[in-house]
Amino acid sequence: MKIAVVGIGVAGAYLMNQLSNNHDIHIVGFERMKEEEHDAVCAWATSKNVMVNYTKKCSLDFDNYILHDGKNMSVDLGESKHIDIGLKGMVSYDKLKLIQDMIKGTEIKYGKAPKKENLEADFDLIIDSTGFHRNYLPKLDYEMWIPCVQYKVKYDNNNIPYDDFYLKGFPSMSGYFWYFPLGNGYAHIGAGDFTRKNHNLYVENFLKKYKCEIIKKNGRPVRISPPSKSEPFYDGKKSIGVGESIGTVYPLLGEGIIPSTICADLFINNLNNFKKYREQVLKHFSIYPLVFKFILMKITGTFNLVKNSFDLLRIYHHMKNNQDRYGMEVKIAELMKVSTL
Repeated sequence: MKIAVVGIGVAGAYLMNQLSNNHDIHIVGFERMKEEEHDAVCAWATSKNVMVNYTKKCSLDFDNYILHDGKNMSVDLGESKHIDIGLKGMVSYDKLKLIQDMIKGTEIKYGKAPKKENLEADFDLIIDSTGFHRNYLPKLDYEMWIPCVQYKVKYDNNNIPYDDFYLKGFPSMSGYFWYFPLGNGYAHIGAGDFTRKNHNLYVENFLKKYKCEIIKKNGRPVRISPPSKSEPFYDGKKSIGVGESIGTVYPLLGEGIIPSTICADLFINNLNNFKKYREQVLKHFSIYPLVFKFILMKITGTFNLVKNSFDLLRIYHHMKNNQDRYGMEVKIAELMKVSTL
């Protein structure tokens, strides 16, 4: 069986690593960036409690990639409202290095974004792990995405703004600013905002306030529509989606590293049964539509704490029962404060 994996990010790298061990499969990866320009966009924050198991499957030790082990996340909610969230395994890690090590020894064609018809002629299956772009799947009738901008920066040791994770929430939960330490004075700072009003301005002001060396700037949209609103996963021919291309970004946090890896694993376990793959994706990410509804109501100003309290409690119980997954302590009082943004 000949398989093309298009998009070598988190999901694509994991698929290349795991499927290359199957002697019945000839797998080739395609990455539109040139090899020397290949980058891993996003803030590089995840839960080591989960990632340690997935990297172990790749014969890698996740501890070797950790850049900063978080203890506390400071969240500024505005109007003198502030919460501190205790962290239980949230880290920033060298995402690009981990991806590079996952794909070592596999066949990757860099600087290539092949046309669908060419891939269909050469391969039995095309895995679309192109993230937001969803290049090889049917276009969606409806979706929601948030534009984001991010800088990798370097501070002098005496001028580091925060020594741990920091977030600044924007009004109506339309997005947030983030500061994620990467160790040795390095950090990722960035922001995303659905209303397209706050993120660029806030980041620019932060850069002026805290002088630093700018190492790199990038930006891209993040799809927060859940899998249930990102169908079809399969085009009926040869292309099937994995990861963000089918909506596996947790809408409340804009976090997709772990969900995309889980999605890739679900695909591997159901390689010969796409119907079962679809069912398992929808089941595993069944809380996402509710979280998406909550975010949408906040942004549109239709959320009512009394009327929608049951939904909020369901989200709380989901996160409370999965604290290791999210790498943080989850308290109802803090979620209630966030919901009043």
